[in-house]
Formats: sequence, structure tokens, C-alpha cells
Amino acid sequence: MNETLKTIAGRYSCRSFSGKTLSDADLQTIADAGLAAPSGMNRRHWQIIVVKNKTLLSELETEGLRVMSEYPDKTTYDRIMSRGGKLFYDAPVMIFIAVKEAFPKGAELIDLGIAAQNIALAATSLGIDNCICGLVAFAFAGGKAEEFKRKLKFQNGYECGLCVLLGYADEPGTPRAIDKNKLTFID
Repeated sequence: MNETLKTIAGRYSCRSFSGKTLSDADLQTIADAGLAAPSGMNRRHWQIIVVKNKTLLSELETEGLRVMSEYPDKTTYDRIMSRGGKLFYDAPVMIFIAVKEAFPKGAELIDLGIAAQNIALAATSLGIDNCICGLVAFAFAGGKAEEFKRKLKFQNGYECGLCVLLGYADEPGTPRAIDKNKLTFID
């Protein structure tokens, strides 16, 4: 198996990070991988934002949990609370991917996913654990969205897409088994 396929097969979603810091060189390499992602018609309707500021990460998590706790459907909130009450699992770094609406509407979400996967696979290839996290959207669903966009230096017209949590795992995880029932070949 080649190195790319080994990286894909070995990646898992880390949900328990240690406090070990990441090097700026590795963060630059990972962010560059996100910027290198292909996009529809080469529009690149994303902005990559690397956040190491623990205070800001804590503010985002607190607001996200607050908003989530007020939703009528408590399923997601209860699951997060049963896992220790952490949206971002104590990750020391978060890479935000902010997006700008494309045409047709929703096309930017495909590009968002491609950029996130590039970031996650680049991190895995460097031995850095990660988790693609859409839960950050809860922090932007309440009254602090504009404040967070300002603090994160979102470019004009950009909105919260998702984030990739980065760090080193407390304990190594394992990838999920591949479900071959999800595969169909048509000749």
C-alpha cells in the first residue's frame, strides 16, 4: 500500500487531546495543504484561519455549549455532555475554514469538505491527530457570531464553515472499520 493510502486508512477522529503543542512549521504545512485543495471553477471560496489562542477557543466552546443547551432537541448536547462536555476535546489548535457563498448555492460546501479533508490528511501524514468538527457552528448560532467573526478575522462576506481540531491524542485511537455494504459497482 502506498503512503497516501496508508494515511487515509490510518486517519481517525481524535476526541481526546493532550496538551502537547504543535510546531509552527507543521501548522504552516497543514494550512498550506488546505489552501492547495481544488475547488469548483477554481473559485477558492474559503479562508483558512489557524487559531492557537486558548482563551478564544474557550470562548467559542462556552458559547457553542450554551447555544446547544437551549435547542429543543437535546440529543447532540446530551451526547457531548456524556463525553465530558467538550465541543473541541481540549485540542490545542483549531483550523477554521470560513466560506463565502458560491453559485449555485451550496457549491462552496463541496469545496469546504475537500479543504477540510486535505487538512486532516496532511495532519495525519505528519503524525498529528485531528478531528473534522462541524460543532463549531453552534458558537455562531447565537448572539456572538459577529464578535467571533471579528476576532477570527473573517473576510467580508465569509461565514463559519467548519473547523479541524489538531493536536496529539491522550491515547491513540483506531480508524473505523470500512463498511463494504456502502459500496456498489455497476458494470
